[in-house]
Amino acid sequence: MTDGTDKDVPRAGRPPEPAVPPVPTVEQAEALNSNDLHDLCDAAEAAIRDGGGFGWLQPPPRHTLEAYWKGVLLIPERVLFVARLDGVIAGSCQIHKPPRNNEAQGFACNLTTNFLAPWSRGHGLARQLIEIAERYARDAGFRVLNLDVRETQRAAIRLYETLGYAKFGEHPYYAFANNRYVRGYFYYKDLAPLAPEANPAPQEKPS
Repeated sequence: MTDGTDKDVPRAGRPPEPAVPPVPTVEQAEALNSNDLHDLCDAAEAAIRDGGGFGWLQPPPRHTLEAYWKGVLLIPERVLFVARLDGVIAGSCQIHKPPRNNEAQGFACNLTTNFLAPWSRGHGLARQLIEIAERYARDAGFRVLNLDVRETQRAAIRLYETLGYAKFGEHPYYAFANNRYVRGYFYYKDLAPLAPEANPAPQEKPS
């Protein structure tokens, strides 16, 4: 005998529990604990193997990667942002500020080292990384954000163009990978367009 309640329905006959989607977050990183450093190195290695690295064609020794990320945090002109999926670092990008002696180009900074591990894609982290970097650059007073990318990174190129980045140049010998030259594309985004100048009032001609 059963009382007809849910508890008597065999487990296999119940509808599956809805999966809880992973939580994507992006933040500025001013320090990295040992777990974060481990996760960031893992994500970088995965991205490099997938062809979306930031200069490396093959993952360097782990101690080299660890030294690189520790060094980034020590450079005042570099600002590190990390993307997390359920708290685990899955990628990063950096804002690279111009040197203080370059006053003529002090209005612009660069977006660099932008990558995600393949396993973390499809959750909006790539867009969030760029948007938080843009927000930081704008709040810091920069008017233009520059970036460059390999022609083979098509998903990144589509995202940049969707977000309003304008292509202004190409370099046919930007990189060398798989025994061939890879073209590079250069983009910029105007973060704070200058207001149009007011039309001056017409002056009366002397009589």
